[in-house]
Amino acid sequence: MHSFGYLYLSWRKGPGSSRHIVGVIKVSSAGRLRFSYIAHSVEAAKQEGFIPYTEFPDINKEYTENVLEVFAQRLVKSERSDFNNFLAFWEISPKSAEDKLCLLAHTQAWLPTDTFELLADFNPTDDLCFVTDLAGLSKRDIPSTAVQVGDILTYKLSAMIHDKYAVEVYKGEIFLGYIKKIHNRVFYKKGKRKLAIKVKAIEKNGIIKRLFLKISSSKLT
Repeated sequence: MHSFGYLYLSWRKGPGSSRHIVGVIKVSSAGRLRFSYIAHSVEAAKQEGFIPYTEFPDINKEYTENVLEVFAQRLVKSERSDFNNFLAFWEISPKSAEDKLCLLAHTQAWLPTDTFELLADFNPTDDLCFVTDLAGLSKRDIPSTAVQVGDILTYKLSAMIHDKYAVEVYKGEIFLGYIKKIHNRVFYKKGKRKLAIKVKAIEKNGIIKRLFLKISSSKLT
């Protein structure tokens, strides 16, 4: 049983641009995957240059064949010598190393050649643990010394018209940015659980360029 529901296909024009949730991957009870586009989001994304995914060109069709195989092409090959380090960074158990759907959900299926991402709609299970990168950093010049790896951050639910699941993230009184779309939904369905946020990794050059966060419903270590 996975700790997430649907996977959503995100696209944006480039770094710093808004994300458009253009498609969704659903898993049937038999384990079969179906992919379809979200029409209104596609139309908005087209205004910024969106082109449908090469293997799924028809925005009006629901695809049921080779969905996992196509998206799995975005994954790091398990034969790589650093594959175990890759799993560790994304907080993926070695037991799930062959579970391509799990890998897609937890790594966001990034490629350097496009701006697509796969974002999982996580559920607040007792063993919830995933890594995400903070959104909105490019709009703030946060000094590289403001945040350190291992810092525990706080958050505030801040639903807005353009994102009813918005979550603000803070280091003390410093507003850092937002939990990215789809990943933020788990904060609204956590029930009585208090989710924790820990700084996993930082890319910086005078200012913070990227901030990776470990989200967990259990004690952070």
